[in-house]
Amino acid sequence: MSTGSTTPITPESWAFAEAYLDEDHIFGRARQRAAEVGAVPVGPGAGAALRVLAAALDARTVVEVGTGCGVSGLYLLSGMRADGVLTSVDIESEHQRLAREAFSEANVAANRTRLIAGAALEVLPRLTDGAYDLVFCDGDKTEYSDYLQQALRLLRPGGAVAFDNALWHDRVADSAQRDPETVAIRELVRLVREDDHLVPALLPVGDGLLVAVKRAD
Repeated sequence: MSTGSTTPITPESWAFAEAYLDEDHIFGRARQRAAEVGAVPVGPGAGAALRVLAAALDARTVVEVGTGCGVSGLYLLSGMRADGVLTSVDIESEHQRLAREAFSEANVAANRTRLIAGAALEVLPRLTDGAYDLVFCDGDKTEYSDYLQQALRLLRPGGAVAFDNALWHDRVADSAQRDPETVAIRELVRLVREDDHLVPALLPVGDGLLVAVKRAD
């Protein structure tokens, strides 16, 4: 019987969970490219959670804010349906070029990805209402609340939204931290928790993954 309390996870257990699933050489090369250009990808734990989420939703249409060099895209695509299409937005066209290399190495068909170079808040409003199963956000942290509003419009009932860096290097839980990114993520966490149209969870994987399902009603 649960007593309502849990033992805090140790760094060793966290590292064990992060390394639970191996990443192959394609992920390794994608991470190396990301390091070379200063694009920080999702960690293995968050990536695995995204893959599970895409698979559980039987996702056919996914929007990603922040292509990076393709690490998160590889995870999403591997969880999506075989005919699924990933629409990925990034302001850095060079990062998207490197992501295309990763997708090509993984033998992802060209028609399964739609990479759009541009600012997320200029691109997202042009996408179709209610047409997506999953929206994943890993862009400008100060724009996270705006991404949430766009995601709620884009998602079908029963679809899900996910935000990376939801713990932001242990700063979100520390009330003394007041930098713009931390404040913005803290506000996002509050908005998601208080929205009756969402079923949320804050997962302690990677740097924190905030996930919420849009209620069918």
